[in-house]
Amino acid sequence: MAQMRVLLVDDEEELVSTLGERFSLRGIEANAVMTGVDALNLIQEKDFDVVILDIKMPGMDGLQVLKKMREIRPHVKIILLTGRGSEKESEKGLKEGACAYLVKPIKIEDLIKKMEEAINF
Repeated sequence: MAQMRVLLVDDEEELVSTLGERFSLRGIEANAVMTGVDALNLIQEKDFDVVILDIKMPGMDGLQVLKKMREIRPHVKIILLTGRGSEKESEKGLKEGACAYLVKPIKIEDLIKKMEEAINF
């Protein structure tokens, strides 16, 4: 199988840095950005297998980013990841095309398993 390409979008610098390092150690190519605008710019330039997208971010929130990403790359798999989630957000995100909704903190192994499930779905 080819190397998985992941885009990490979260305003927590330590989180995206740590996840990026852990993915790299497992042979997963990871790009990380901290704003929705940066994520949309990057996804226009580069193709990804999976996007790990935080919901609560300053400026453009994850649900807004999700909707625009679906327009740019309709087939990309998007996993929503949040520390302060709600059932309403979960339902809305899944309705808008996210393939999973996960709550922080999450074990790296569980996140990678969800990413693999999303790609193979």
